[in-house]
Amino acid sequence: MKRNFDKEFQAIRDQVHVMGIQVERAIGHALAGLTQRHSESFKRVYDIEQSINQMHLDVDDRCLRLLALQSPVAANLRLVVGIIKINTDLERMGDLAVNLAHNGSRYIKEPALKPLQDLPIMAKEVQLMVRESLDSFLQGNVELARTVLSRDDEVDRHKNEIFRELVDKYMSVDGTTVNRALDLILIARNLERIADHATNIAEDTIFVVSGTDVRHGKRAIPPSGAPKELDK
Repeated sequence: MKRNFDKEFQAIRDQVHVMGIQVERAIGHALAGLTQRHSESFKRVYDIEQSINQMHLDVDDRCLRLLALQSPVAANLRLVVGIIKINTDLERMGDLAVNLAHNGSRYIKEPALKPLQDLPIMAKEVQLMVRESLDSFLQGNVELARTVLSRDDEVDRHKNEIFRELVDKYMSVDGTTVNRALDLILIARNLERIADHATNIAEDTIFVVSGTDVRHGKRAIPPSGAPKELDK
């Protein structure tokens, strides 16, 4: 039974790894379409997203069958539940990459608003978070997962700077820039949301490997599970 579980779980892990690579590719194509003003790159994002959707269904199905047929317990159960949650995060990243392509394809229909230096830097940071979050799970590496959590602050900083520049230097000064600036703001926002999903994966990794729940800034779940009394 253990041999069967290990073999099937490894196959599921491999498929999730491919999903992560596809998410990175989708982000890369979306940014290439934006910076190079190349509409064909956006079309590739839609194709990749379809493959991510299919893998999402396949992984969910395989995990449910694994739960039903192998009845894993303890650490193995945490691993399967972790994969199911990560699978959902990766599928959502694919959807957000499509949002990047949608806003980018609309943006390039008009003249460029500004030199695009900040968004590519932010996108590279997000791609790194996706890669490292998945690597941390596949390797059972808690320290790498914590590195991903720390990177999220840098992504947030990039987003805030992009928002501030677009609002203060363009939207509030010249009304004709509003639509283009809004497209860039939405691209930054969707990159930030992808980073949030990478953070989810890192948090799940820490829980699966160590049993420590770090979501919402928590260090650990109280043993009793009882909530603290609210201030009256």
